[in-house]
Amino acid sequence: MEFAAFATHAAEIEAEPADLEIVDLVTELFEDAGETDDDLAILARFVQGRVFPAWDSTTLDIGPRSCYEAIARAAGRNVSAADVEDDLAEVGEIGAVAAGYEFGGQQGLGAFTGGGTNDLTVREVHETLIDLAAAEGSGSQDRKVDLLFSLFNRCSSEEARYLARIVLSEMRIGVGEGTVRDGIAAAFDVPADRVERALQVSNDYGRVAVVAREEGLEGLDALDLELGRPVQAMLAQAGTVTDALESWDETAVEWKYDGARVQVHYDGEETTVFSRNMENVTDALPEVVEFAEEFLEQPAILDGEVVAVDEEGDPLPFQEVLRRFRRKHDVAKAREDVTVEPVFFDCLHVAGEDLLDDPLVERHDRLESLLSDGEGLSKLWLTGDSEAIEEIDADALESGHEGIMLKDPASTYSPGRRGKHWLKRKPDVETLDLVVTGAEWGEGRRATFLGTFLLSVRDGDGYETIGKVATGITDETLAELTDRLEPHIRTQEGQTVDLEPAVVFEVGYEEIQSSPTYSAGYALRFPRFLGVREDKDPEDAETLERVLELQGT
Repeated sequence: MEFAAFATHAAEIEAEPADLEIVDLVTELFEDAGETDDDLAILARFVQGRVFPAWDSTTLDIGPRSCYEAIARAAGRNVSAADVEDDLAEVGEIGAVAAGYEFGGQQGLGAFTGGGTNDLTVREVHETLIDLAAAEGSGSQDRKVDLLFSLFNRCSSEEARYLARIVLSEMRIGVGEGTVRDGIAAAFDVPADRVERALQVSNDYGRVAVVAREEGLEGLDALDLELGRPVQAMLAQAGTVTDALESWDETAVEWKYDGARVQVHYDGEETTVFSRNMENVTDALPEVVEFAEEFLEQPAILDGEVVAVDEEGDPLPFQEVLRRFRRKHDVAKAREDVTVEPVFFDCLHVAGEDLLDDPLVERHDRLESLLSDGEGLSKLWLTGDSEAIEEIDADALESGHEGIMLKDPASTYSPGRRGKHWLKRKPDVETLDLVVTGAEWGEGRRATFLGTFLLSVRDGDGYETIGKVATGITDETLAELTDRLEPHIRTQEGQTVDLEPAVVFEVGYEEIQSSPTYSAGYALRFPRFLGVREDKDPEDAETLERVLELQGT
């Protein structure tokens, strides 16, 4: 398919306000993909603004400023990256900015002939972006800009609109995962629930689309979990003991560890460790690899947490774990500074058998049989007694952990889903995981640091502001946060900067109150910075819907 045809489809989808009609338009896109497997798989990702399968943590690793430079070079000698930034500040959306230029015919390293023609194909765009992602080492950023320039140089204005959005992960045309699921089902006449299951086990929308077209229902049902390919973690929502006891005859109770989520894949010889957002963190966590190779005798996929511990084995704060997750070099030294231990609470696969559809208690039984000596095993209690639950909670807190998890004993494992089958109960201060979308430079001795951070919740494909945080941050942490956030600055006016949504803060607060000051309509009272959620992407942050739930709205 020509990329211009994809851009036309994307524009039609973006212009359609009704969800059902959007599904119809996505269905048409998939039906128009033709018989080329590559095109259909790419389209199923591009329409969501993705380049790689959902399970693949590979990124383009190109910041907004490099994208602006590529756009400027393709737009002509009289356009600079600063001009693109200025236009963005005025227009507010990179796709519209890119569409405002006339591309084609610019000469330079990586330029193609025939600039401005409509012969750019979806596959060519994809292959070039793959090459861009693979560029590394000295001169890699220049190489990335050259490759991106070569694409913009062949784009029409409408093609440039959607290329820029894909590159910066800002597609925002109203297409979510459910829309793609329903589009696959309608395009290839297969049940949506079977597509959903295939997506859960494969975590690859492109592959599922191709299997649905080529092999139908039989092919979808044959898809299983694969060792070495992560799936999304099942999620919990906040809840109370009363909620649990009213919903289930008995409640499964576990300690809630102040650690970072991991998914461990052991194939019988090698171990791979993935973070909550499916990034490969094997090299950073050798203790987890050693644990799996010592205690697992069968291939398995385990869900759990890694917890930082002191010399006595007592748990350390969550931020200590993140020091290990970020480590890519000198891991041995980091291991001396911060020791981590894995604790597993779920088993998704063992010895060739997928367990996603088995009840929680049965999955835990399989986990217990794998970890027969109890090492690394999170204990599970079954009770219908509120006082017994309170005692378990008190023991968890006394042991230095966050509190307890409350789970439906009969619940299946639903990758990526946040439902009422798992409830997290935290004591005292409530927290939210919020996206940083803006900041302000400090004053005086903090003038070189970003010192006040604008926080937002997700709302559909966009973000709504809900407050600012400047409390609870040391000078050392401010320096680290400034280094982290500065590459994501989109525009700046005076001391205020607009940031690309890329970093998630864990923020404590006393209460949420109505407020016209922020676009969410609410504000956090006494917000306090607790740390960066290294294990979360902006897509995993809190939603406005969640805030409304907390408010009882």
